[in-house]
Amino acid sequence: MREQELNSLGRTGTHPFWDMLRESRKYFLLVTLAAFALRLFFYFRFPHVTGDSLIYGDIAKNWLQHGIYGLTHAEGPRPTWIRLPGYPAFLAACFALFGTEHYHAVLLVQIVFDVAGCFVIADLARRTVSPRAARFAFLLAALCPFTADYTVAPLAETLSIFFTAVVLDCAVAAFQASEEGLTHWSAWMGCAIAVSAGILLRPDGGILLVALGLFLLWRMWQRPAERARLFWAGAVVLAVSLASLAPWTVRNWRDFHRFEPLAPRYASDPDEFVPSGFDKWMRTWVVDYVSTEEVYWQVPGDNVDLQNLPSRAFDSAQEREKTQAIFDDYAKTHVVDPELNARFAELANERIKRAPLRYYVWLPALRIADMWLRPRTEMLPLNTRWWEYSDDTEGCVLATLWGALNLLFLFAALMGLVRGPQPRYLAFMLLFVLLRSAFLGTMENPEPRYTLECFPVVLLLGGAWLSGIRAVSELL
Repeated sequence: MREQELNSLGRTGTHPFWDMLRESRKYFLLVTLAAFALRLFFYFRFPHVTGDSLIYGDIAKNWLQHGIYGLTHAEGPRPTWIRLPGYPAFLAACFALFGTEHYHAVLLVQIVFDVAGCFVIADLARRTVSPRAARFAFLLAALCPFTADYTVAPLAETLSIFFTAVVLDCAVAAFQASEEGLTHWSAWMGCAIAVSAGILLRPDGGILLVALGLFLLWRMWQRPAERARLFWAGAVVLAVSLASLAPWTVRNWRDFHRFEPLAPRYASDPDEFVPSGFDKWMRTWVVDYVSTEEVYWQVPGDNVDLQNLPSRAFDSAQEREKTQAIFDDYAKTHVVDPELNARFAELANERIKRAPLRYYVWLPALRIADMWLRPRTEMLPLNTRWWEYSDDTEGCVLATLWGALNLLFLFAALMGLVRGPQPRYLAFMLLFVLLRSAFLGTMENPEPRYTLECFPVVLLLGGAWLSGIRAVSELL
């Protein structure tokens, strides 16, 4: 019995994961080739360098060439704190190896990370469900176009998804060991390092740490015999996860004389004015990605066509006129100054006072639904207004089909949740998904990419469901 326990933890000469790969080597090889083929298709057809990509790249270049973690200005590089150092460090490493601003090399490295993440998701399914579920989860992860197309954009999403999968897999391995009366310190350390990497990539990476901490507290209450092991394991994970933020926090205090352990919510430097009133007004009506593109990203700097605002942005004809007057003044300078920002804030407060339930409940719920359910076309040359067939029939049809494919992945996950076989430690993973979704509902710029960190759970559940369908599971 003791030997079996050690084998399950990978401490003897064999490891169940490698055994699974050897037993199905042809299957995993073919699916791996398919995974690379899909990502290379996106690489050659739809590489996508965004404004955020250039910001990350500018920080990485200045860090590498001048030793300054900052953005380029007329007088030279100036320190910044608008982005955490995780992704700029990754870009700097790629630039050092392959050449400065060689983004195509960056994309190829991200493709490797994403395919490696497919194996991590397969191991998660093996640990929590079965080897058969692992094969299906691996197939879904390898052929998921919504994670694959982000590998060809220099953004933090691919690495964030990878480290999320590592955290889940390591945590499950550690929980399994604890049930056997063991403390799997290598798994806990892997979990802590992956959590730390996720936080350094994006501030919302800390949501996974919160979910893990809450689940640990629940297990300590449910399992008194494991309390000591889980307490010390949780303490180590917390300490290691937060220790990596110490140099960043010290640097921010040294350069800006302010305590900032993460990054400002609105990605602004200390000397920048934040149009918080405008952001608050956006949250009183925005629910969809289209409004993010057509309104939120246009301010400041560009005109806003009020015809693009939905009817829910106005509660009356008088309010429409008031809003129009504010935007008429904005159009004179394309700048939201403190006076204009105060007018936006006043308008937002009036709307909140008039309908608090709408602001605090219904609109966040609709934003969450939009981020999960809308066609994930933001990385493709397809019509964002996918429902306006008269303007672009072909593009809207393709966008609708793309959205239907997203719904199929979510349907498979839902069936895995309600029909099973349900993965072990599902409560931990669902807690993470719920906490992250709730956080996303508070944002004024709903973007579908923010839900991608939850896709390791989606793919796991989908693989579990497919493995439980006899007619389908017999194919593998």
